[in-house]
Amino acid sequence: MADATVRPAEPHDAAEIARIQLDTWRTAYADLLPPQVLAELDAGEAELTWRQTIEQGPAQVFVATEGDWLVGFCAAGPAPEDETAGADGSPAKDSATVALVSTVLVEPRWGRRGHGGRLLAEAGRAMREAGSTRGIAWVPETDKATLGFYDRAGWVADGTVRTLDAGGRPLREIRLTGTLRIELV
Repeated sequence: MADATVRPAEPHDAAEIARIQLDTWRTAYADLLPPQVLAELDAGEAELTWRQTIEQGPAQVFVATEGDWLVGFCAAGPAPEDETAGADGSPAKDSATVALVSTVLVEPRWGRRGHGGRLLAEAGRAMREAGSTRGIAWVPETDKATLGFYDRAGWVADGTVRTLDAGGRPLREIRLTGTLRIELV
């Protein structure tokens, strides 16, 4: 394997981040999202969104590279208070110090090479430096690959679920929580 690294994303990375996101969603989420939702994903709009996030936040975006290739990305930042609330809607006591990992995606052809773990570890380090004490992530309950990834990182379901409208089809997600001190083995 060529040199594998993680670095903060730069604005010129936005187009490749958008391409990876759309290609990965169309592959990995074909059974989770309706075909018309996946078909309507717009690369230009996704690129603009990622460029704005990289330049303005509130999330920090990191990219994984292998050699000259950008192979994955992660976005993490302060969790909105409503994202940290308990299943009954009660605010979490530590809501001000919770980080939301909104996405960790590695293009499937680059999978199983440690990129996701390096991305999560770097995001965790950055979030700890920003004052966060733990992280959360929302994952579709049928996304076994992502659930397994977070399980290997030591994250666990905290009992909170939500259901999103995914193009007229309900998408049930579970909230995971865990340490921001990711140990790479």
